[in-house]
Amino acid sequence: MSASHKVSYTIDLNCDLGEGFGAYPSASDAQMMKYITSANIACGFHAGDPSKMREAVQLALAHGVSIGAHPGLPDLIGFGRRELAVTAQEVYDMVVYQIGALSAIVKAEGGKLSHVKPHGALYNMAAEREPLAKAVAEAIYRVDPELILYGLASSHLTLAGELTGLRCAHEVFADRTYEGGGTLTPRHLPGAVIRDSAACARQALRMIQYGEATSREGTPIKLKADTLCIHGDTPEALEHALFLRESFKKHGIKVQSVGETK
Repeated sequence: MSASHKVSYTIDLNCDLGEGFGAYPSASDAQMMKYITSANIACGFHAGDPSKMREAVQLALAHGVSIGAHPGLPDLIGFGRRELAVTAQEVYDMVVYQIGALSAIVKAEGGKLSHVKPHGALYNMAAEREPLAKAVAEAIYRVDPELILYGLASSHLTLAGELTGLRCAHEVFADRTYEGGGTLTPRHLPGAVIRDSAACARQALRMIQYGEATSREGTPIKLKADTLCIHGDTPEALEHALFLRESFKKHGIKVQSVGETK
């Protein structure tokens, strides 16, 4: 392939932040903001509180990072990663509520909310269960149809968003392994979280450049990659971010928020 026909790639690098609570700080937020292009800020249900939300919003605005709401299940003790028996109506209500809370803070700080990405168990449940996916999509659309829905690549969640009329960003993960159906490996299983930064980068590059990953069972999975997530609550998060940015630079991959690629 000639240089003039060289394929170029662009990826959004997002991170779940603002996940402190009360006396417990959001330890990595200030450093992570230097390397990401989109921040998903906890809205108080699984983590975060009004002050932590404001602080995260201020950091994002200072670094030119796109701001997203990160609504979760009402489960502070379980960090929103345990499934709860919620109805579609309850999911709709809690997503509207949490978007509203963060949107008000963003507006008060002179910014604009760009996207919404469900958190943890809510994210996984909506990715696999059509009624919950529709509830999330409808909640976002009714609040603001211009908001972008971040959801698991090629899942019920992104399909529901697209059918509702939302712009969707298909999300892939650098620091998580996949099951054969394209879902994330449950966190209680060994190897669900990738700790090695070089392995994160290898998986990320393959997903961005070739649209595929390898499942935990060793089978290939086709994935659309609009945005790449690294989890801010993992001890290796900052190391992952640095390694990924260096890898992207080496391979000529442009890092840019989804909201800037309209």
